[in-house]
Amino acid sequence: MRHDRYVMTIVLSGLLLGFFGVMLSVWGNPENSGICVSCFIENSAGALGLHNNSRLQYLRPELIGFVLGAFASALVRREFRSRGGSAPLFRFASGFFLIVGCAVFIGCPIKLFLRFTAGDLTSLSGVAGLAIGVWAGLKGLSHGVELGRVSPSAAPAGSGLLSPAFFIMLLSFLFVAPPFLIASEKGSSAQHASLLVSLGVGLSLGFFAQRSRFCITGSVRDILLMGRRAPLLWGGIAFLGAALVTNLATGRFNPGFSGQPGAHQEYLWSFLGMVLVGWLSVLIGGCPFRQLVKSGEGDSDATLAVAGMFAGGALVQGWNLAATSAGVPTGGKIAVIAGFTLLLGGSLLFRARE
Repeated sequence: MRHDRYVMTIVLSGLLLGFFGVMLSVWGNPENSGICVSCFIENSAGALGLHNNSRLQYLRPELIGFVLGAFASALVRREFRSRGGSAPLFRFASGFFLIVGCAVFIGCPIKLFLRFTAGDLTSLSGVAGLAIGVWAGLKGLSHGVELGRVSPSAAPAGSGLLSPAFFIMLLSFLFVAPPFLIASEKGSSAQHASLLVSLGVGLSLGFFAQRSRFCITGSVRDILLMGRRAPLLWGGIAFLGAALVTNLATGRFNPGFSGQPGAHQEYLWSFLGMVLVGWLSVLIGGCPFRQLVKSGEGDSDATLAVAGMFAGGALVQGWNLAATSAGVPTGGKIAVIAGFTLLLGGSLLFRARE
């Protein structure tokens, strides 16, 4: 009975993520980007003045909601506890390169499948890349690559509160904006749903994601490991089904390769960007969305990955690494190769010796 209840929670999380992922675009977010963690990170980094791309500066309420919703759920279920202490510098760098991979593809794993369910066939290269990346990560784990076990005793008391405290501060900025906060007047960051709707959706998704442990790359990982017996499989199916039905119902299903919003046609680099994201996600225990949720429940390792993600959000824009509809800049291609270098080096460094 308890297992059935857990599966139902996973399915509900998937349904909500798919439905709101489309509806946030209907309510004002950019098309096919109702939910995109990497985009939200880049926007929020710009809002805090960490990069100067005037088209990508807006403090996204959904991002704040993901963490604080998870924090609330962990408190309610008495699951909040400070833990961590494994490979901190590698986790920070992994967070940075997660955003690099997403920026080269133009979207996180959630946006990847939102694009796919809206008929964006350019996303197929990213789907293949994510699956290959997760497979590569699993191969690494099977050969003894491990960053170390997360332990409550390894984390200083109270360290788990750092991420919730930071996002509570950002929450206050939404209602009493400090003078340094920036908001774009044009571009994709000027497109957004209302503050309260965005925040409410983020809080709801963070709350249920903490309860269900739902994660896009986690779903792919469990399918490769367990097949039809994987509980997260049903969450993934619910997510895809809800997004597809909502896209069809709102007239946002537009199949094709050309003219897709927030996409480019350099398929090799879309593939490689998602390979990098999938591989890193397995190694550090979750995709960008899952890292936010884990940071909200006291995981200081995930908090370091989130800090790396903010650094990535700033630098992919400041260093012109992010892809656009015109394609992938040379700097972005070099950054992806650097990410694979980090992965290969880390796999050798953290491989268990017999």
